[in-house]
Amino acid sequence: MRHEERQRHRSSFGAAAVAYAEHRPDYAQDAVRWALGPAPGPRVLDLGAGTGKLTATLVALGVEVIAVEPDPAMLTELRHALPDVRALQGSAEAIPLPDASVDAVLAGHALHWFDMAVAGPEIARVLRPGGILAGLWNVVDNRVDWVSALERVSGSAAIGPRDTLSTWRAETADAHLPGPGVSARFGSPEQAEFPHGQRRTVDSLVAALATRAGVLVMPEQEREATLGRIRAFLASRPETAGGEFTLPMLTGVLRVRPL
Repeated sequence: MRHEERQRHRSSFGAAAVAYAEHRPDYAQDAVRWALGPAPGPRVLDLGAGTGKLTATLVALGVEVIAVEPDPAMLTELRHALPDVRALQGSAEAIPLPDASVDAVLAGHALHWFDMAVAGPEIARVLRPGGILAGLWNVVDNRVDWVSALERVSGSAAIGPRDTLSTWRAETADAHLPGPGVSARFGSPEQAEFPHGQRRTVDSLVAALATRAGVLVMPEQEREATLGRIRAFLASRPETAGGEFTLPMLTGVLRVRPL
């Protein structure tokens, strides 16, 4: 993805902040525990925190968390949902924290948006010795027939290679690395996934997919056609047409340590 296109995608979420807060899933607690396993202490930075989906999981686990998010609308939703969390405006490329101030940096559905040539040194700067960086992604389980069919119907803008169990590892394996010619600040990744799931209806799943960056940046007519196609598919399937259903998901984690 070109730099300009990447910027347009990663800055698209603010317009959908309320829907993002309502419809995006949280993260499997076992995945977060695994991400934090080697951390030397309990102080965690949720970087690119969005509306606080990962932040809330960290709070539920009793972790001391600081949230940093660049988009004002997303940050407003986070502060509304989690008023007791220290939430700061900032970015991965300019983290508003002092040196060696956190034990872990976690990023939920955000690490792939960071400019790691700049963000890598910033993340390394705020980590204490022995600290870790982890990215988390909720992925759909496309081993399930109807989920695999949904992936095909939706198209890659709504359910892309980073969003499915079969391909998320390959798609995220280099997410912690800068571009060519820039020294890496983090070592080889460990990856794992953990069972998760979310109760959905046709309406709420369509609403969740409408908050994907690839859908948000579509021209309106194309977006409506895409969402209409997804809605018609879900309404036609016995697994999803009858009311509430569980969307089979996993939370995938990439974990790295500074070099």
